[in-house]
Amino acid sequence: MKVKTIRRRYLREAALMLILARLAVRFVPAAHIFSWADRLPRRIDRFANSEVIWVTWAVERISNNSWVSALCLPRALAIHAMLRRRGIASRLCLGVARDGQNLIAHAWVEIGETTVNSDPAFAHFTRLAQFGEIPA
Repeated sequence: MKVKTIRRRYLREAALMLILARLAVRFVPAAHIFSWADRLPRRIDRFANSEVIWVTWAVERISNNSWVSALCLPRALAIHAMLRRRGIASRLCLGVARDGQNLIAHAWVEIGETTVNSDPAFAHFTRLAQFGEIPA
């Protein structure tokens, strides 16, 4: 398959997943979203490293468009869902940090000890919750 075709497939899937994630964040109770995120993938594919790169690229590319402008939680949900579809076990993490007197929140995805979609500036966040344990 051509690289151009692969890119288009990932971008279409990322657009759909981001739209669904934004709708879920807005209309579905958080308990349902996080119980879904806590489930393991049905199958585990341990040799899909290139898939992780494509998935994160597609979600970040689509979410930077003005018509989507997704925040970190829908991005993390979309990446987590796309990775689960491919059999890649990942963790959805939620954390907070202080910004002066305010608390700021952030959501990111981890595979093992590697953070998939977070900026290094977000390294100071304290993890409050994680969903989707990675099997041994």
